[in-house]
Amino acid sequence: MQHVKVPQDRIGVLIGEGGSTLREIESRAEVRLDVDSENGSVAIDSVGDPVLGMVAPDVVRAVGRGFAPEDAMALLDDDMMMFELIDIDRHTRNKNDMRRQKGRLIGENGRTRELMEELTGAEVVIYGSTLGIIGKPEEVEAVRRAVEMILDGAPHGAVYSFLERKHNELTQGFNVRQND
Repeated sequence: MQHVKVPQDRIGVLIGEGGSTLREIESRAEVRLDVDSENGSVAIDSVGDPVLGMVAPDVVRAVGRGFAPEDAMALLDDDMMMFELIDIDRHTRNKNDMRRQKGRLIGENGRTRELMEELTGAEVVIYGSTLGIIGKPEEVEAVRRAVEMILDGAPHGAVYSFLERKHNELTQGFNVRQND
């Protein structure tokens, strides 16, 4: 049995309308979830495939960190998918710095976060003091590197160039357009 802490304002999302999301996670991950709405603690008990059961805490953690349940459940669909959390707080000195860094990661009108998703294929969510990534290992690695560059103060232009290079590497050999 494992325990995952979910922020109070995300418990409703985890449970879903009439418990639908909770039941879907339970059936797809072959686990039993016991949610304590008071303190946000979720007990996860594997009742089926142990491999799926090992992924369930990440699914619950991802929903708790701001991902839509469908995006979090992608972790169950493909064993190459992974979930990673980056603690923005570790890279900041105070509340103002945290606000500034989050602003840089999100970008104007959400453009930086959007580009990270578009150019890597990963899902990226900024919630509280964390940035969450769901994707294949090389996608997660590219986003992690871009986030580190931004947190280290790199200009956005340099980060965008890096992401475009990564995008070209990631899509090399997978060009869908046929040259006739």
